[in-house]
Amino acid sequence: MILDTLDPIDLVELTERASLQTRMDRKYVVPADAVPVLLRGIEPGARILQIGDERDFAYESVYFDTPDLTSYLGAAHRRRRRFKIRTRTYVDSELCWVEVKTRGPRGSTVKTRLPYDPDDRDTLTDEGRRFADDVLDSDAAFQKTLVSTYRRTTLYLPRTDSRTTIDTGLVWTSALTGASRRLDDRVVIETKTGSTPSSTDRLLWRHGHRPVRISKYGTGMAALHTDLPHHPWRRVLDRHVTR
Repeated sequence: MILDTLDPIDLVELTERASLQTRMDRKYVVPADAVPVLLRGIEPGARILQIGDERDFAYESVYFDTPDLTSYLGAAHRRRRRFKIRTRTYVDSELCWVEVKTRGPRGSTVKTRLPYDPDDRDTLTDEGRRFADDVLDSDAAFQKTLVSTYRRTTLYLPRTDSRTTIDTGLVWTSALTGASRRLDDRVVIETKTGSTPSSTDRLLWRHGHRPVRISKYGTGMAALHTDLPHHPWRRVLDRHVTR
């Protein structure tokens, strides 16, 4: 595959060149068998994140919400002041962060994060709660609601100092019921840029793929809890998840 031929970039350099804590995210759901063809058109000079000998990494995200699902319903109803709280664990390197994602100007995503003990990833410790309260200016109670696991490949695009991520093997598990769902035969591609679309966006557009509304939290909760409002993700659910 073309990914095997790309020059590597390490995590330090990637973070220096494209940290993108405030960014525009565009997401695409693509049939897995279409990805090799797409990758042949990737931007010249693109590099791939490599840590040690590995270029493909296991991720686990644990999401937290209020008992009345304020975070989920904020996204479902497209409220302006919405947020997301999760722990993100890089399984292979045993690194973990607690992260709060909020909305910035013009629909941008602002991610604020704090180093976290991987052993605590299933809970919000006192420190994690204080961090979330400080970012959100609130004192809400939070509970574990959803776990997502997948494997990720990350590309660095030098023309726009941006990232493209390719996620495979996505599995959602409800922390409320224990039910699981796997996104079979589909790959989630995300572009993380400044205000300008990346060459990956334009490549996907040329092949007929358009950005879709998919949220690993929102879509996963909607797929596993069919009684919840799910309008923003209905098309993705019908075409890719519950087909």
